[in-house]
Amino acid sequence: MVDEEIPRDHRWALALAVLGIVLLALVWYWGHPTLIAFVLAAVIVFVVMGVLYLGLSYEGSRSRLYGLKPITTRMPAVSQPKGHVHFRTKMFWTIGILLLYFLLTNIYLFGVDQATVIDLFASYRAILAGAQGTLMHLGIGPIVTGSIIMQLFVGAKIINLDLTDDEDKGMYQGTQKVLVVAMIFIEAVPQVFGYLTPSASIVSSLGSVSPGNGLLLANTIIVAQLVFGSYLVFLMDEVVSKWGIGSGISLFIAAGVSQQIVQGTLNWVPESGVGTAVSAANPPSGTIPKTIYFFTHLSASQMAGGGWELVLLRQPNPIIALVGTAAIFFLVAWTESTRIELPLSHAESRGARGRYPLRLIYASNIPVILMSALLANVSVFTILLWTNPTLIHFPLIGHQWWIGSYPASSAAASALGVSQTQPLTGGAYYFSTVNGLESWLLPILNYQEYGSALVNHTWWQGLVHVAVYFGAMVGGSILFAKFWIQTTNMGPEAVARQIEASGMQIPGFRREPRVLRRVLERYIPVITVISGAAVGALAAGADLIGTLGNASGTGVLLMVGIIINLYEAMGREQLMEMNPLLRRFLGGET
Repeated sequence: MVDEEIPRDHRWALALAVLGIVLLALVWYWGHPTLIAFVLAAVIVFVVMGVLYLGLSYEGSRSRLYGLKPITTRMPAVSQPKGHVHFRTKMFWTIGILLLYFLLTNIYLFGVDQATVIDLFASYRAILAGAQGTLMHLGIGPIVTGSIIMQLFVGAKIINLDLTDDEDKGMYQGTQKVLVVAMIFIEAVPQVFGYLTPSASIVSSLGSVSPGNGLLLANTIIVAQLVFGSYLVFLMDEVVSKWGIGSGISLFIAAGVSQQIVQGTLNWVPESGVGTAVSAANPPSGTIPKTIYFFTHLSASQMAGGGWELVLLRQPNPIIALVGTAAIFFLVAWTESTRIELPLSHAESRGARGRYPLRLIYASNIPVILMSALLANVSVFTILLWTNPTLIHFPLIGHQWWIGSYPASSAAASALGVSQTQPLTGGAYYFSTVNGLESWLLPILNYQEYGSALVNHTWWQGLVHVAVYFGAMVGGSILFAKFWIQTTNMGPEAVARQIEASGMQIPGFRREPRVLRRVLERYIPVITVISGAAVGALAAGADLIGTLGNASGTGVLLMVGIIINLYEAMGREQLMEMNPLLRRFLGGET
């Protein structure tokens, strides 16, 4: 379908043009922008109105998203391989993209004053696979957020697409790409309003080139770098998905979390940073060096007087975090290997039998990624509503304590013993990540001694915080598991068609998709709910115990599951390499 064949109601063009002119007039009247700023605003309004026109003017019989085809068909993308990609080639691309990812996490944003960087994603940095103040500052956040929005809209039938239809599924994926680009700008632009501050030198240099526009041009350069880095992550994910092994998003998460865990275990640098003296008040930050230091420098009486507490329970990286991380490793490995296997037999080749595994973690770890990303976005927007000079004046929700309040400055945060991005009150507090036993259990057991960890909350409010966070992770993961199964053709109907197409059938039942679907409906919906609840509970439970390197329970859960899935994927690739006849059944090329 080319653009000329798309039926449109061109009257929308006039209405949207008038709306655009009104918006620009308001910008000019209320903002008094410079000429360059007004031109940038005009470009943004023109692009937004153009996209709205393409969607709203569509008059065909299908979803309005088909009106976006002139954009979705021209989006930069990685081409699909035309034939079978050999295992060595897939390994080459996977390792190459992983090395490129680590390189990008060490390229700092040009023109940013790194000393003043405030990381809006600090609590969720591990699962967003990014690095503060670098080209990977946004990480996979825009990609995951775009996926969340599309899944919610399709699952709630707000968007009318049938994902079992190839054309509708292609439209879904194309629209998701457009939405990812939009989310990149939406998440990048707010960063320059007090969180990624340009250095004084670059503002001065650009101001000499264009008087009065130094700050605007510096902020534009920072946003351009964030957009470039985020879209590069998007393309890197496509390269791994099409030419490598597994998923690029999963690969980046596993790499980032693994790095944090290794640092949390072995890092000998003191808590206060490089160049500071090691002491009992400033011990090595890694679990093993920290433990060795206390055992070799404190006497038995000093250990009894508080040393054991510092080693076992107090952040950063206490022994309980090491034990908790190890327990999550083994628990996730066990749940990943637990499965129900449906017997299968070949309809034509007698004696040829197999099994279709329905794993306990049937929806994989994707639901907990989506839920954590949703909570990360809630955290970011509550911070913006509390601190952004424009959004604080937003009616009803701007600068409201019941939505979420935050420390007024770095000095105020230090006085409370928290970061500037840690919520103090409101819904943001109750939905924020719990970080280890020190942050909730010790204050509940001994409020007088450890009550400061609750930041001016009572012990029962700390308990409510734990309950709300745990419930949100479990309930949200169940919801996203259901959506994920439907959008990835893992539901009963889609699986029945796959089994039937492979020539297999369940012994004792007719070889017919409807019969297979009824059998699968006994298992898949139940396993989907159990899968979502299990990954949500494991992630939240690990957060309650605490993890090494502040990797978060979700991060550890994802890392273990991703590594196991990557190992299984490599095994399947090698199997298909040795026996090409198995490619059709295992999902490879014919």
